[in-house]
Amino acid sequence: MKLAQLLIATLLMGLSTAAGVAASCRDLDVARLRFSLAYAAEPDAVIQYFGHNFFQITTSKGTKIVTDPLAPGMHPTPVVTPHVVTVGREHPNHNYVELARGNPIILRGLAHHGAEWNRVSLNVRDVFIYNLPIYQQAYDSALKGAAFMFDLGVLCIVHLGDLSHTLTPEQLKQMGKVDVALIPIGGTFTMPPQTAREVLAQLKPKIAIPMHYRDNMYILQSFVQGLRTRRPETDTLVVSKATLPQQTEIVVLRPADGRDYR
Repeated sequence: MKLAQLLIATLLMGLSTAAGVAASCRDLDVARLRFSLAYAAEPDAVIQYFGHNFFQITTSKGTKIVTDPLAPGMHPTPVVTPHVVTVGREHPNHNYVELARGNPIILRGLAHHGAEWNRVSLNVRDVFIYNLPIYQQAYDSALKGAAFMFDLGVLCIVHLGDLSHTLTPEQLKQMGKVDVALIPIGGTFTMPPQTAREVLAQLKPKIAIPMHYRDNMYILQSFVQGLRTRRPETDTLVVSKATLPQQTEIVVLRPADGRDYR
């Protein structure tokens, strides 16, 4: 994996030289330049979980972001009309962009059918979005993937995609101070629970929402064991910077199909 980490470090060095990339998540003064002071004072997000890696993030100004849209079959398919869709992996469990109504911006973390990384760095309404190269795993081989950062001014959310490894110092620097981490825990194509716990220790987010465990309660329990955990009977979490917990809290969201995540 050393060669893989070297490749990631090289790409991240290129990202760090791009003007404004990731600056808001790392520097609140820069955030105030990029976003209005009024918005920076009241950062909010509503995060809705549809299962697997599929979420919708809605900002306080109504911007809707859909992540890794899931093809029908595993969970009920919701009606979504987002402003932007991000795709961290070119697979029907992650790239079913056809479900998005309207005419959203499609941001793909990979190019050439997943063979190469694709750099994303842009503002969409009140959100600054950029991606980071990662590796996912498939039957003991490393495949390229992408994590996405969503900068809402002073609230930073990361969707870690199908991450299969601990983070490099370069990746941690690019991510900065993460408030909310959407984190895969399932193993096989992503990191297993123990590695996910190591990534939590690296990132130290205020809130972590597990994903990509295919409703396997054994995997979920292995991840949350001994950690501060909340299991609301809902698929939705309202996040405010002012009310974030002091220490990392795991929030297990329950997709709308009503399965038991206790």
